Amino acid sequence: MAGLSRIPVRFLIQGVGEARGELVRHLSPRTVDRIVRSLPLEGLAATWMEEVYFEVDLKMGVENAKTRVETGAVAYWPMGSAICIFYGSSQPVGPVNIIGRVTEGLELFRRVKAGTVIRMERL
Repeated sequence: MAGLSRIPVRFLIQGVGEARGELVRHLSPRTVDRIVRSLPLEGLAATWMEEVYFEVDLKMGVENAKTRVETGAVAYWPMGSAICIFYGSSQPVGPVNIIGRVTEGLELFRRVKAGTVIRMERL
């Protein structure tokens, strides 16, 4: 059952490297299910404080939305239709649906520049 509740993913960051993470279904079940069905997802990175995010072609509403996140959190931002990776202590600009966490390579996100291609895919 653990394989169904935690879905391993990787983030391919153009010119930077590969980070790994997991999507955790119980955090936001509908959001995680929709994202898993839509993988791979790819977009151009934008940065805000200690956060990297990239817009995706998925429109979903809030689900268990949080305004505070832990370092390493991966979230979906409904207002911006984006996947967000929080690599430092900054907090989201608006409510986000927490969908998982980065488990390896979190420091790589510090080197991401705006416009860098990021691809999230299932492992």
